[in-house]
Amino acid sequence: MNPSRNVPDEFVFLPIGGVGEIGMNLALYGMGPSKARQWIAVDFGVSFAGPDLPGVDLVLPDIRYLEEQKERLLGIVITHAHEDHFGALLDLWPRLRVPVYASAFTAGLLQAKRASYPGSPPIPIQIVTAGDRINLGPFEVEFVAVAHSILEPMALAIRTSLGTVVHTGDWKLDPEPVLGWTTDAQRFAAIGDEGVLALVCDSTNAMREGRSPSESDVARELEALVGEATGRVAFTSFASNVARIRSIAMAAQAHDRQVVIVGRALRRAIEVATELGYMEGVPPFLDEEAYGYLPRSKVVAIFTGSQGESRAALARIAEDEHKFIGLSPGDIVVFSARAIPGNEKAIGAIINALVDQGVQVITDRDRLVHVSGHPRRDELAEMYGWVRPEIAIPVHGEPMHLVAHAALAREMGVGQVLDVEDGALIRLAPGPAQEIDEVLCDRLYKDGIIVADLEGVGVPERRKLSFAGHVAVSVILDGNGSLMLDPDIALTGLPLQGVSWHPFEETVMSAVLGTIESIPRARRRDSELLREAIRRAVRAAVREAWGKKPLCTVFVAVV
Repeated sequence: MNPSRNVPDEFVFLPIGGVGEIGMNLALYGMGPSKARQWIAVDFGVSFAGPDLPGVDLVLPDIRYLEEQKERLLGIVITHAHEDHFGALLDLWPRLRVPVYASAFTAGLLQAKRASYPGSPPIPIQIVTAGDRINLGPFEVEFVAVAHSILEPMALAIRTSLGTVVHTGDWKLDPEPVLGWTTDAQRFAAIGDEGVLALVCDSTNAMREGRSPSESDVARELEALVGEATGRVAFTSFASNVARIRSIAMAAQAHDRQVVIVGRALRRAIEVATELGYMEGVPPFLDEEAYGYLPRSKVVAIFTGSQGESRAALARIAEDEHKFIGLSPGDIVVFSARAIPGNEKAIGAIINALVDQGVQVITDRDRLVHVSGHPRRDELAEMYGWVRPEIAIPVHGEPMHLVAHAALAREMGVGQVLDVEDGALIRLAPGPAQEIDEVLCDRLYKDGIIVADLEGVGVPERRKLSFAGHVAVSVILDGNGSLMLDPDIALTGLPLQGVSWHPFEETVMSAVLGTIESIPRARRRDSELLREAIRRAVRAAVREAWGKKPLCTVFVAVV
């Protein structure tokens, strides 16, 4: 940050993640002079690694700037319990140790997740609900009920002496949400009447016309589908979508079927929802061990793995590798979830494996088995009509979504529409909103139980390995520089032979022996010189025979 800036009473917005991308949401709001600014953080999300990040489990926001400011960080406010909004807490909260404010359902899911994180510290959560207001230094935060595809989502009205920001989080308009809240139009309109400085709003479906269908429409379709089936019916959905799970359970009950739950994440969400009273009237769920004892016509199953995750239940079932669960020709698998961008290939592979087994696969392209939890254009227009902000800041979307949202905001008569990126420090007030500085926004990567930057988790080397393999060479020399044993060679990920049909083991061995012979005996005792000469020779020999240079590790011992 620029230390010369010291304008008193500035209200600023700083997205660390979630702008220009869908996922990894983390927004900061600051109040006060630049040298003594107080902050609150909204959401602490993750995104998921693609094939370009081999071995990486999760992508997290780099919070180094927040760590520098942690003495003035007043708290973290979580809008809802989707992974892209709260999934980084368990890994990153220990670096900050500030109060966290979240709903009872969000807190319950977080505590349940800790069972999978050995050694993770408990995170004290201060429970809030729609209608509550909390004071954090110069901020008053009001929680406003919205509808979404998870329980207890809340938008925020963040009030300061310089104006109010409405931060929507994820939301939609749904008059019949099956479970949970509807979006509180009356409250948004009342906040709009007070005067709203800026609306920071979800852009996910800003390119889609009209309105999102209701969750109740899906419930009716799922019941019809179960009623038509003669064999087993299996559903896969986001584990956190408790309303969908309830709809499936009620559809099964209506047609005298029992529901088998397969997957820890599903069981975890159901347990938390049950504790909070959201599963009243739903028949008991069965564990996976019961699956094989039920007649096919009496089974409804719910599996984890809607995004093609290789370790989830559905992937193992599709490959016929699950201990308790199998499918037969005539059974139906329903993908009651959308594909997160980047997961299409993995999902397609599972669908193909199921089809090969004779299983019928139904997706939202075939029937109304899923609806989005995000607002389409008519819903966005209603929000702008209620709130009437001076400034619009589209977030939670890729560039094409943000541009479409910005165009809609201008159509709705918003005076200032900001095009922001992660790391842009935006002064909302006083004066016209504008970018006044830039903060480095990088990424952290979770690999197993390690969280580090790209180099720290070894991704660059893994990429090279996946492209050209690895050669390991071990050489032992005596004090005179003579070989005591034949060199040991191990090839990983190389073809068996080169273009001349010569085995690569022989190609590498010739390069190693030739290099050793080319170096005078006295100089061979310089292990570093010999190591580098062998490494270069091996890579050159393989490149000549293959066209690619592998990674090469050489061990030299002089005894």
